[in-house]
Amino acid sequence: MTSSTQKNAAVIRQTSVSVKQPKLRRMRRGAAKATRSLGMDILLFIFLGALALFMLIPILYVVANAFKPLSEFFIFPPRPWVVHPTLENFVQLSQLLSNMWVPFSRYLFNSIVVTVSATLGNVLVASMAAYPLAMHNFRGRKLINEVIILALLFTPQVLYIPQYIVIANIGLINNYLALILPVVQTTLGTFLMVQFMQQVPLSLLEAARIDGAAEMKIWWEIVMPTVKPAWLTLMILAFQQIWAQNGNLLIYKENMKVLPAIMTQIQSGGLARAGVTSAVMFVLMIPPLVLFEFSQKAVIETMATSGIKD
Repeated sequence: MTSSTQKNAAVIRQTSVSVKQPKLRRMRRGAAKATRSLGMDILLFIFLGALALFMLIPILYVVANAFKPLSEFFIFPPRPWVVHPTLENFVQLSQLLSNMWVPFSRYLFNSIVVTVSATLGNVLVASMAAYPLAMHNFRGRKLINEVIILALLFTPQVLYIPQYIVIANIGLINNYLALILPVVQTTLGTFLMVQFMQQVPLSLLEAARIDGAAEMKIWWEIVMPTVKPAWLTLMILAFQQIWAQNGNLLIYKENMKVLPAIMTQIQSGGLARAGVTSAVMFVLMIPPLVLFEFSQKAVIETMATSGIKD
């Protein structure tokens, strides 16, 4: 092999090495990035798992207490788990309910009527109130939105006395409407629906108006399906709030009372009914959890979606 050939071969080897080095560096950087990404994913998974467990502790505590015998309620320090599970608490709860002169089915029926009616009304009223605030530009719109945001700072308890006065003056004491009307509209529901409706493209509404659609038809057939995750989330929040209200300030007839009111009476039995009280809390917790289980996909979509863009 001549000297010129050896020089050419050396140049080729040097060129190939110089070409491979940047590729190797890019591959190493990619591997390092993948390694860092995997490590961050593991840390994020551990953090979210610990957070989920922390949020699950109260539910597990309620479930454990519902199956504890009475003797385990007085152990110090308290145990978050049950050592000797029993169904005695539920048996006693069933006996207490069966001894009432009004059947348990009547209380359950009252709760279902009030909760379902008020929840559906909450979604409809909030969405109808939010539609003009989000989709129309009129004088006073900004002021109304600011009042809604300001109203979020107040707790519902500040309205109890005014609501009682209004309900009493219009003659709705001992009526289903006494429990439905005060909760059929909430500030949080209107605020939530406004925020989501503002993400609906206005061009979609203009196209519907050009086709001759009325405002009610646009609201029901275009806007409501678009913001479905929002009103499903509102439905869960409203159901939880309405299901838990006892209505003792507005309902005095025994056959008109709802289930939480009777459960509250059972809980007032003192330490001797500690196990029954835990069983009551477990029973009242089941319907909201079941509703959330069937709607959790929509709730997750509500948190993750960023809306439709033009």
